[in-house]
Amino acid sequence: MDEVDEHVTVTGESVIVRPVEELYIIRRIIARIMVPLTQLYGLYVIMHGEGGPGGGFQGGVILGSATILYVLVFGVDEAKKRISESLNNLMKSTGVLIYAGIGLLCIIFGGYYLEYYALPLGHPEKASELGILGVEIGIGITVSAVMISIFFDLAERFEK
Repeated sequence: MDEVDEHVTVTGESVIVRPVEELYIIRRIIARIMVPLTQLYGLYVIMHGEGGPGGGFQGGVILGSATILYVLVFGVDEAKKRISESLNNLMKSTGVLIYAGIGLLCIIFGGYYLEYYALPLGHPEKASELGILGVEIGIGITVSAVMISIFFDLAERFEK
């Protein structure tokens, strides 16, 4: 913003008119700090969900809310530059593919669908732990992408 501040006289007082972008500088700085921290927390919830409270759904909601925060501060157009519709569709498909793929691998290796002990990853307990983690990651990716998609659809509807 190379523009000089305009001085406007309103009822005898001088008022400085600034560009809109300058008015939201604190909000933008806080969002630039909060969005990555929220994403990191969402990943933490996904990665540690099988052993405690949390998991793929909760972590996916937290990841999606980080994107929603970004949209609320920077706008839909700016957010769509970072997360395009094709990327969002790829995320939704990838999450489902991970979930279904782990289940099918269990069947291929002689177990039932999502019977993680059948996976050939060494000790059955280790196989179960890694299988559950993979499923949680798939769920987290899908839930995050679906939340972002729903929010973008609603935001576009209200912009019109």
